[in-house]
Amino acid sequence: MSLFAFALPAEIALFDVSALLAAAAAAVRPLLGVGALATLMVYFKPLWMGVLRAALMLVKPRKSLDQRIARSKFNGQQLVRRMANDHALSQPSLAAELRLLAGRD
Repeated sequence: MSLFAFALPAEIALFDVSALLAAAAAAVRPLLGVGALATLMVYFKPLWMGVLRAALMLVKPRKSLDQRIARSKFNGQQLVRRMANDHALSQPSLAAELRLLAGRD
């Protein structure tokens, strides 16, 4: 037997191993990229949240204090009117008082 008889199967085996390593590296490379991106997203989370809030403010600006107070009063009046309608048949005097309260400023 010659030495070449042992070298040829070893060379084929090494070629297969290198092909497997290249395939594994090709499969792992996107995972490393996604991991690096996720790490940067977590590290710079305050920056991203600020950018997202600024973009949201561009699309939907915050209402002024007067508008928010008026909206709150309107919602309260609507709630009292709904309560008055619920009690209109069983307790008409309570419903009248609730409607009176809802009509006030």
